[in-house]
Amino acid sequence: MGMHEYLKSLSDLEMINRAPGYFKFEQHNVAAHSFKVTQAAQMLGDIEEQSGNEVDWRSLYEKALNHDYTERFIGDIKTPVKYATPELREMLAKVDDSLTDNFIETEIPPEFRQAYRRRFSEGKDDSLEGRILSVADKIDLMYESFGEIQKGNPEPVYMDIYRSSLESIMEFHEMASVKYFLKKILPELLKDNAGTQSQTQLAVITTQIIQR
Repeated sequence: MGMHEYLKSLSDLEMINRAPGYFKFEQHNVAAHSFKVTQAAQMLGDIEEQSGNEVDWRSLYEKALNHDYTERFIGDIKTPVKYATPELREMLAKVDDSLTDNFIETEIPPEFRQAYRRRFSEGKDDSLEGRILSVADKIDLMYESFGEIQKGNPEPVYMDIYRSSLESIMEFHEMASVKYFLKKILPELLKDNAGTQSQTQLAVITTQIIQR
């Protein structure tokens, strides 16, 4: 038993499209999302470190790179469906855990199993690295929705995704990296949308959420 199946499985992540069921001008897959989240997490980690906080970089990179790996087993389920009821969310989590455990036991050599159990576990915990992951994940989702809005996508869901992503980021407003994002990056994002029909709507949504 080697790591062949694991390496082969990485290509599966390129075949899983995000936000299934909605019209999109640009498709995004789980593999690309994982890369972008890792890049965003790296940036946020730099900000936290410059603010005097100690970052466990190994933990951060492992959490970010692997946070959606197990979607290769059950795919990317629409958020409204995934969170429809606590019971459904719990059932999906159990299925995900079961398939992940089976994959580790049958395809990962014994000497690496502990490491991959750690990597494939839920990364969005209360540690600084877990909180950075939560923010980075929502930043990428915000930019995916912003890209569709900027292209004139008529689906109202992308305004909803932008709103819910920013609301989730605001839950971590005390973090130095989030303060930086809100002060330095978000205004540039809105400015990048200047002159479009959706500019006013995005600005209003953003102001309402930040001022709560």
